[in-house]
Amino acid sequence: MGVERRPPRRDAHPVNLSPSERRRLKQITTSGQARPREVVRARVLLLLDEGWAPVDVPDALGCGIATVGRVRRRYEEEGLDRALSEAARPGQPKRLSERQNAQIVAMVCGPPPAGRARWTLELVAEYAVKRKIVPSVGRETIRLLLRDHDLKPWREKNVVRAGARR
Repeated sequence: MGVERRPPRRDAHPVNLSPSERRRLKQITTSGQARPREVVRARVLLLLDEGWAPVDVPDALGCGIATVGRVRRRYEEEGLDRALSEAARPGQPKRLSERQNAQIVAMVCGPPPAGRARWTLELVAEYAVKRKIVPSVGRETIRLLLRDHDLKPWREKNVVRAGARR
């Protein structure tokens, strides 16, 4: 009563790996050192090289058909290295310029506004706008900026006490 597995269909146009590429891909899949996505891509190429039809590969590897098509296309158009990795993503543009960063850090390193014991994230954001350093800024942007500079202005300063001898 077990599930009957039929052999994979043969592809009319299999990927043709060179012996050195095949060795490299087998090493990637067995070393335990590669990233999981790289291992899946290597296994996709190995199965396609064995003649598997692209529609059967996702079931064998637990990936999507789009992944199989993308890996195959990249290999055929751009080579093995490109098929195994993905292009760098640009990410979000920086919200603050280097000058704005420096001005905000300098402001935080100075004394807090009158009537305040210390800077808070909301206070830094408010005063960055009041001092026309930036037109608007959120507390998360300020938090990340202060984290990157290892600044924690909301904490009390550590006090070194003299005379703590043994």
